Amino acid sequence: MAKITSFRTPSNDPDRAISGADAPSVNETAEIERRGQAIGAAELLAAIVESSDDAILAKDFNGIITSWNQGAQRLFGYTAEETVGKPVTILIPPDRLDEEPSILARIRRGERVHHYETVRRRKDGSLVEISLTVSPIRNAAGDIVGASKIARDITERRRAQAQQDLLLREMNHRVNNLFALASSIVTLSARSARTPETLASAVRERLGALARAHALTLPKSSNDATGTGQPTTLHALIQTIVSPYDGRTDEDPARAVITGLDISIAGGRVMSLALLLHEFTTNAAKYGALSTPLGHIDIHCFDDGDQFVLTWAERGGPAIDQSAGNEGFGSLLARATVKGQFGGEILREWKPEGLTIRLSIPRNHLAAGPSGPAMSEFR
Repeated sequence: MAKITSFRTPSNDPDRAISGADAPSVNETAEIERRGQAIGAAELLAAIVESSDDAILAKDFNGIITSWNQGAQRLFGYTAEETVGKPVTILIPPDRLDEEPSILARIRRGERVHHYETVRRRKDGSLVEISLTVSPIRNAAGDIVGASKIARDITERRRAQAQQDLLLREMNHRVNNLFALASSIVTLSARSARTPETLASAVRERLGALARAHALTLPKSSNDATGTGQPTTLHALIQTIVSPYDGRTDEDPARAVITGLDISIAGGRVMSLALLLHEFTTNAAKYGALSTPLGHIDIHCFDDGDQFVLTWAERGGPAIDQSAGNEGFGSLLARATVKGQFGGEILREWKPEGLTIRLSIPRNHLAAGPSGPAMSEFR
C-alpha cells in the first residue's frame, strides 16, 4: 500500500505566526479541518490495510498491480517493490489465466466478486488455495478506475474439510456395515432358533461380542482421528471374546490358553474374525469344553509358509454327537468369512477327546482389505 504523507500548508506551520492577511477565513478554516480529518481517516485506513492478515492489493483495468500490503507479501512471497507496476497475472497459474478477464468484466459493470475460491501461484512456484473477494475502486466522481482484491489462504480450511468428509464417509460405511451385519445375524440366527427367547438370546450375545471387539478398533487417544481405527492383535481379540467364559483366579484357572505367534489385524478385519471366534466360543460353552467344569481350550497360532494357522483344540468336554443335520450359523459364517472374505480354509475334526478346528488364512489377508464380513456370502 502506497504511503500517505501528512497534509501541510503555510497557514498550519507551527513555526510561523498567523496575523493580518495570512489569517484564514472561516471557510478556509473549515476546509483545512475537513482535509485534516480526511487525511487522518486515510492514514488510519492505510494502517488497517497494511496490518491485515489477509492479502490486500489493488490493480487498474490493465491488470497492473498498484498497491500491495504486508499480508500479500506473506501469502505470495513477493515484496511490494517486486509487484507494484507488474501484471497481476504473475500470481495466476497458466491453467487459470481465463479467470482474470472474466473478473475484470464484472468489475467494469460495477459488480463485486464475493468469496471466489481459486488457486494462485506464489513466488517460489508453489500453489495456494485462496478465497478471493474483488471490489470496484471508484474515484471522487464515482467512476470505476480499478479493483481491490482481498485474498485469504484457505489451505487449512480445505484440509480440515477434506478430513471431515473422510470421517463422515468412513462413519457412513461402518454404520451401513453394522446394519447389514445385524440383519444377517438376525436372519441366520432365526434358522436355528426354536423359540423367540432363544433367538433374542443368540442375537444379543452375538451383538455383544461384536461390541467388545469393536472397542479394540477405537483410536488409542482423541488425537488419533484418522478414521480407520487402530489395528489390534489376534491374541488380544481372542482373549476379549473368550473372557466371559474364562476363569482368572486360583480356584478357577484360565480355561482358554493362547500360545504361539501373534499377528496384527487390520481394523477392518477385526469384526469378521470376532464373529467367527464368538461362534467357536459359544459352541464350546453350549456343547463343548466350556460346558463342563474341567474342560479347557488350547489355542495355538503359527506360520505355515504364507499361511497363518490357528488351531482350536477342546479337551475335557462331553462326548460330541456329530450327527447329520441342518447347516447352522457357525458353518454358514465360516464359509462366508474364511472362504469368501479371507480366501482361507477351515477344517473341523471331532476326536474322542474333543473338537479340533484348524483355521488357515493367507497372512496378507489379515492385514488389509475392506472392513466388515462379506455380507453377500451370508445370504
